[in-house]
Amino acid sequence: MANTYVNAKVDLTSTSATTLYTCAAATTAIIKSILVSEDSGNADTITVTITNGSSVFSLFHVKAVGASGTVELLTAPLVVEATEIVKVTAATANRLHVTASILEVT
Repeated sequence: MANTYVNAKVDLTSTSATTLYTCAAATTAIIKSILVSEDSGNADTITVTITNGSSVFSLFHVKAVGASGTVELLTAPLVVEATEIVKVTAATANRLHVTASILEVT
């Protein structure tokens, strides 16, 4: 079993659901942190989902992020199983950056 630390980053330039992280086949991922930073000086909101096949599950629905602030979304690690996808959606384009710290176990 191999452990690899990685991070995933995305600049939310649209209001479409954007893939932050896709867990590879034969891998389990432990997301230790999801940081959201607002860089335009305007408060905004973010929605975070996890997709398993055709099923979509809400992790954070319209979570507030203060103007020029940073929010840590997780209070405990999040386990993501093989082929699951974590997606993030901004209420307004060009305001939010998202970074996740991840441990991949293969």
